[in-house]
Amino acid sequence: MKLHFHPRLRLSLLFFCFLFSATMSSNQHDYSDALSKSILFFEGQRSGFLPNDQRLKWRRNSGLSDGWTHNTDLTGGYYDAGDNVKFNFPMAFTTTMLAWSVIEFGELMPSSELRNALVALRWSSNYLLKSVSQLPNRIFVQVGDPIADHNCWERPEDMDTPRTAYVVNAPNPASEVAGEITAALSAASISFRSSDPGYSQTLLQNAVKTFQFADMYRGAYSSNDDIKNDVCPFYCDFNGFQDELLWGAAWLRKATGDETYLNYIESNREPFGASENVDEFGWDNKVGGLNVLVSKEVVEGNMYNLEAYKSSAESFMCSLVPESPGTHVEYTPGGLLYKPGGSQLQHATTISFLLLVYAQYLSRSSLSLNCGTLVVPPDYLRRLAKKQVDYILGENPMGLSYMVGYGERYPKRIHHRGSSLPSIVDHPGTIGCKDGSVYFNSTEPNPNVLIGAVVGGPGEDDKYDDDRADFRKSEPTTYINAPFVGVLAYFAANPGFR
Repeated sequence: MKLHFHPRLRLSLLFFCFLFSATMSSNQHDYSDALSKSILFFEGQRSGFLPNDQRLKWRRNSGLSDGWTHNTDLTGGYYDAGDNVKFNFPMAFTTTMLAWSVIEFGELMPSSELRNALVALRWSSNYLLKSVSQLPNRIFVQVGDPIADHNCWERPEDMDTPRTAYVVNAPNPASEVAGEITAALSAASISFRSSDPGYSQTLLQNAVKTFQFADMYRGAYSSNDDIKNDVCPFYCDFNGFQDELLWGAAWLRKATGDETYLNYIESNREPFGASENVDEFGWDNKVGGLNVLVSKEVVEGNMYNLEAYKSSAESFMCSLVPESPGTHVEYTPGGLLYKPGGSQLQHATTISFLLLVYAQYLSRSSLSLNCGTLVVPPDYLRRLAKKQVDYILGENPMGLSYMVGYGERYPKRIHHRGSSLPSIVDHPGTIGCKDGSVYFNSTEPNPNVLIGAVVGGPGEDDKYDDDRADFRKSEPTTYINAPFVGVLAYFAANPGFR
């Protein structure tokens, strides 16, 4: 007897045969250990007065005079990567993603790790509150001269480079930074709503004020002549500021339920170009995350006036499914999501996060993803995310964990000043700007292990050289780790998922 399958069913059967064979070879990882370490990493990035319960003991106080030139306290926050500058734009995105991790997956975390995640979140949200403390007419966007900083290789505790506080005064614009800070404070307010309602309300009130500044004075902060030369080589948003306005409004909608923000994201989607670049999500492009976030209102709330956001979210999700019709994102031969440029793992962690979040939304409504003739259940999206996680944790052609301190083999020569220089405990004397060069050029492993740091990762050929000078591959960033916290929380709570 010969069986005849409907074309749609035949595609689905082939799809699941591939899926089954791909998952059978997966090794078991200690996702709980990886989760703990991914959160611990943030303690190594701290600026300001460190608390008594600081766990990475090789770090000490730093940046204690930040803001003094403006008679403002701008201490605290995070150094975004391996340097000693506080860039508010990526720091705000880090904060948003830490908060979103808690919102979606906090209930799955052990109580101790949820506490640590909230401590990490508060460290950055406290700093962001300081950066908007002089609204409605002034917002701080950065602390530290990046040109001078990048010409030195010194510990944050020894910094003698200018700690310039970069400020934008109305009516000059800073929409992308202010929009992202709006998102960060709004998301953080949701995260703290049950554990600290007073703080939650403070965050939300400041988010509203920050959005008013972002929307009233529309434009990019890089358009300000007095700061653009110091921000654009590093964190300029060449994708425009409009996605951050929609992103901030979407988070305010989620935090407040206010119809004003619903109308804003509905009416401005097309004028702000949110239907373009739907397969991008990171510190400089929020469209992919925006579509997934807003689609929750359609999937779970039947807000069909926002259907365009859901359609774009599904288009993005389908582009990640190799068997689906249409255009696809690229994968390396070893299976890593690949996009042109450096720091590949930032794409893997943010997109894995979106896969899991969208799978959650579909599951709660007993829905599947429709990619043309292919029906994709939520668990397949989770398996796609798991493949990225397992790649990062060691299932890759190099056999190398890209999380420092996890597994038997991981990067030892990461591009990170504090990690690569002797700690103050071991070398109390000052190590000056150029005196650190000998450590930068050394082939020895870093003396201080930045536990939990996820480095930029391999190239499109899956190759990785453990080279401190190759910052595109060996430098960790806070915005790689922040979404990974939520991703690891899911798999730590579901260790048998295949």
